[in-house]
Amino acid sequence: MDAQRAQEICSSPVMANVTCNGKRVYIEHVDQQQGTATIHPLDEPDNKQSVSVDSLMEQ
Repeated sequence: MDAQRAQEICSSPVMANVTCNGKRVYIEHVDQQQGTATIHPLDEPDNKQSVSVDSLMEQ
């Protein structure tokens, strides 16, 4: 996924089906200049991670 699409998903009020390494995640924030996103698994809201937007897949 590119940073622009990740930002669109992050800003949207509609929940998108996004995975990271096969696990469904929620995108909290996108840093378009760095190409990273702050995410957490849907079943672990306290487990925040910063990952490359390249590792995110929209289903």
